[in-house]
Amino acid sequence: MTADYDATVEQVHRAFADKTYWQARLADSGADDATLDGLDVGPDGSIDVSTTQVLRRDRLPGIATQFHKGDLHIVRREQWGPVTAATATAGISGDNPGAPVTLAGSAVLSAIRDTQRASLIFRGSVDVRVPLVGGKIESFIATQLVDLLIAEQRFTTAWLAGNT
Repeated sequence: MTADYDATVEQVHRAFADKTYWQARLADSGADDATLDGLDVGPDGSIDVSTTQVLRRDRLPGIATQFHKGDLHIVRREQWGPVTAATATAGISGDNPGAPVTLAGSAVLSAIRDTQRASLIFRGSVDVRVPLVGGKIESFIATQLVDLLIAEQRFTTAWLAGNT
């Protein structure tokens, strides 16, 4: 998946290191509840952020509620390296404690040649360990991830326009 930003790599990366950005992004996420569990920025510019987003059970698709009782708690962690040569990379993981679902991926934030814009490329995999229907749930989650990436790109672009 790819998302382009109307900002430089450094501006986007700086937003990822900003507590106010994360609080606003989570408030805009559409989750029923969302928390910023941790945000650590290293002296080298590395960023380690963890969040939890909750979707109430009544908002989940029927196939998910058959295998998961209660609300869905999505714990997400992003570990960004510092910006080096107009590029930053990240490892991204997500899971739902108590459910057989994991997400693992990597992201590269880099400059779009001859512009003042940045592009984020995310590669990830979803693993749902449920016999027979796991693949169907994985497809649903993958579709939701694409929608989430688009929403996060739009939010980040708007936030940067008002905060840089």
